[in-house]
Amino acid sequence: MSSEDQQSTDQDAYDMSDARLALTLCNTKNRAGSETDVKALEQMYEALGFKSTVRRNLSAKGFWEELDKFRKDMDQMKDPVSCCFVVLMAHGEEGILLGIDDNTIQLSELFSMLTNENCQALRGKPKVFIVQACRGDQKDAGEVVQPAETGGTFVLSEEHPPKLPTYTDTLHVFATVEGHIAYRHVEDGSFFIQTLTDVFTNMEGHILDLLTEVTRLMADAELMEEGKPRKVNPEVQSTLRKLLYLQ
Repeated sequence: MSSEDQQSTDQDAYDMSDARLALTLCNTKNRAGSETDVKALEQMYEALGFKSTVRRNLSAKGFWEELDKFRKDMDQMKDPVSCCFVVLMAHGEEGILLGIDDNTIQLSELFSMLTNENCQALRGKPKVFIVQACRGDQKDAGEVVQPAETGGTFVLSEEHPPKLPTYTDTLHVFATVEGHIAYRHVEDGSFFIQTLTDVFTNMEGHILDLLTEVTRLMADAELMEEGKPRKVNPEVQSTLRKLLYLQ
């Protein structure tokens, strides 16, 4: 690679040379298999150089309080932060998480805490939210299709204005699509978290390419629930301005 090509690549990718932080908020109560997911996440964070914090069995308010503390601690750090991962695992419905107190909190309320407006330490830095929770009670039996090649292009703006939109540099990754169930095995953990941690740990590439592989693996698999075949795939919502490489 020429020096000019290297410079172009560096400009198109987020700088990951500073601290990498991760927060896992996981309700394990009445969610068998959750500890298997926590273990897989911790192994992934170690492999990718993230400093990780785990908090378990939170009330609805507890989700907000723990994320608020995480934000304030980052803003008070002397050293800069490159990136953060926030993993949210609980029972849920579309747009909400359920605390162990049976109260609910809006996902949008949690997401907004780390925007460019509300978290100075992460202004212009990648913020990755991973949500392992149901978004409804619909079940997907799948559809029969003819094999076909499909593809797409992820376009990044070449302009760098002096101000950033409030909601850039954020990635929301849901275990399932709107209105559907997120599957979790009582011993092996959730299909989504186990697939994601395996891909992120063992493959190289920018994060959207890795998530495409996660989607492919999940879409190709067939889950059995009460003797019936089910299909499931994650949903990715991105406002990243640059390429995010974890390795």
